Order: sequence, then structure tokens, then C-alpha cells
Amino acid sequence: MHAHIVLLPGDGIGPEVIAAARQVLDAVAARFGHTWDFATHPIGGAAVNAQGEPLPPATLEACRAADAVLLGAVGGPRWDSLPPQQRPEKGLLALRRGLGTFANLRPVTVWPPLADRSPLKPDRVQGVDFVVVRELTGGIYFGPRHEADDRGEAWDTMRYTVPEVERIARLAADLARQRRGHLVSVDKANVLASSRLWRRVVSRVLAAEYPEVHLEHRLVDAMAMDLLRRPAAFDVVLTANMFGDILTDEAAALTGSLGTLPSASLGAARNRHGHPRGLYEPIHGSAPDIAGQGLANPSAAILSAALLLRHSLGLEAEARAVEQAVLATWQAGCFTADLAARPEDACSTAAFTRRVVAALAR
Repeated sequence: MHAHIVLLPGDGIGPEVIAAARQVLDAVAARFGHTWDFATHPIGGAAVNAQGEPLPPATLEACRAADAVLLGAVGGPRWDSLPPQQRPEKGLLALRRGLGTFANLRPVTVWPPLADRSPLKPDRVQGVDFVVVRELTGGIYFGPRHEADDRGEAWDTMRYTVPEVERIARLAADLARQRRGHLVSVDKANVLASSRLWRRVVSRVLAAEYPEVHLEHRLVDAMAMDLLRRPAAFDVVLTANMFGDILTDEAAALTGSLGTLPSASLGAARNRHGHPRGLYEPIHGSAPDIAGQGLANPSAAILSAALLLRHSLGLEAEARAVEQAVLATWQAGCFTADLAARPEDACSTAAFTRRVVAALAR
């Protein structure tokens, strides 16, 4: 296969983890006989510095023309004082909306070597394997808002429409049907009108179109507790934009580090291979305090590249090979600083990547 992949390194540790993921994708191409055409474009703070805006039009157009997009991270304190529309995070939100990627898949798997890296007891996290399906282009991050004015008032609006909830519910239900057939929909229906709409629509779609999928509704505060109390009980978790953002950061405690969790953002658009033209990124931030020191954990970016192979290129064997190479690296005792038992035992970003590439070659 020949594929065109756009790389958006972004800010902080973004360039380091994207460089690692690219090395792994090159190793996949060499092993399986594929060719990749890479193009790199600015986003976030790097784009603000270079072009004065967090998502230059040329970056968005390049992403729309690609088979898939792999992104590092955006943001950092150096841009916090900018006007809201110029902040790096606005570039990421605009990219998601511009690509129409309304569904964010965040798999949470506690691989065996990570069980004792979690702050939870190993028996609590053993066997954890669920996917959070986060609605990505609606909700409070995209609703009407008002910046602070002279009266000291600001507000954001959590708004959803029936079509928005229907499409994300169907995607999550399709995924649950392919997995273990259990879907938990998370909302705050006891307080929020938007959540009551969410619950009604999800219930109707599942009852009418997916009777074989077991549906359970949970309030977001109860879900936050149960993610740590009984995480192995979950299969597919469906939730709104802000709730999904918060819950998946919490879920990182199960694996011991945000640096291990990948994501895939998908929509209706298809690439030239007939697969979703997805946006793939680790869920971690830009971590500017460790940028350039070789301390970044590239596993989430590498596992995001595996999701890219699976969802946008239809290369399941290649995706599994990447995941097994990451697993083999952990099994060999190579952990970056965020997971290492002692600082002196930590593998650098480059050393971890070399181990993954070597495992792929084997």
C-alpha cells in the first residue's frame, strides 16, 4: 500500500513523540512492503509563532487531502496570555471540526507489564480493556460562549442536537456489537437538560437498532468513581465531549501514565482507500517541562500510529505488530521515566523507540 500521511508535531514533546511514531511507521513499511509519503505542517503554538494563527489554512487543507493525520500535542504556558482565538488549543478544536471527526475512540488497555505501574492494586486493574467513545465536535467546547466582560461575567453552553447524539450513539453501538456487547452511556441527566436529551436519544437508538447490545446509563460522577473501583467491568463507554475528556485522563491512572493512551478521531469522510480519514494523537499534553530532554514516553504516539494503520489504512496485521512490539518492549523492562520504578532505570525516548523498531524487525 502507498499512503499519504500528514504529521503535525505541534508543541512541547509533540515533535519528539511524532518522530518516534514516524520511525515505527517506517519500520512497518520496511517489514510489510508498504510506502508512506509524509508531509509535516505546523499547528498550535508552533503555528502561532510561525504564522500568527494556531491552525493555518494550508495545514487544514493538507489534512483534508491526506489519507490520515498523526498529531503530537499542542499548547504550553508561553501562549497562555494570548487572546482566546489565538491560543494553541483553538487550533486543535478547529482541526477536529474542520475534518468532521465527531467521534474520538480512546482505548484503555492495561497491558500485563503495566499492571504494577498503576497506583491502583494490580488485581484491580488486571484484565482492563475498554474503549471510551467521546463525542468530539459538540457540547460545551463548541457551544455559545461569552468571554469575561466588565461585569465579571463569562459563560459556556453545553448544547447537543438529536442528529449529533444519534450518530455518536450508532458508532459506539457498532463498536460494542463487535466487542462484548455492553455499552455504558455516561451523562448528567439528573441536572443537565442536554444530558436528558442525550439519554433519551441514546435509549431510542439502541432499543430500535441494537437490541442485542446491553445498554446501561450512568451519571458522570458515579462513573468517575467506578472507573477506579471496578474498571474491568466496562466494555464500551459513550459520553459527551467534556465528560470524555475528563474521564479518559482519569483512566490513565489505570495504566500508570497518560503517556500510554492513544486515540483515534473519526468521522464520515473517507480517504482514497475507502477507510475513514482519521486524526490520531496521544491523549497527553505537550509537557513543556520535559521537552527536549529525552524523557517523553512515545508509546501513546506509537500506539496511535497503530490505530492509524487499523482504521485509516485497513492494515490489521500491521497494527497488531506495532502493538505487540510495544508490549515486547515493556516486557523486556524498558520503561520511560514516567513509568520506571527508579529514575536511573528509565529508558530514554530514543532507547524505547529503538526497542520497538527492533521488536518489529524480529
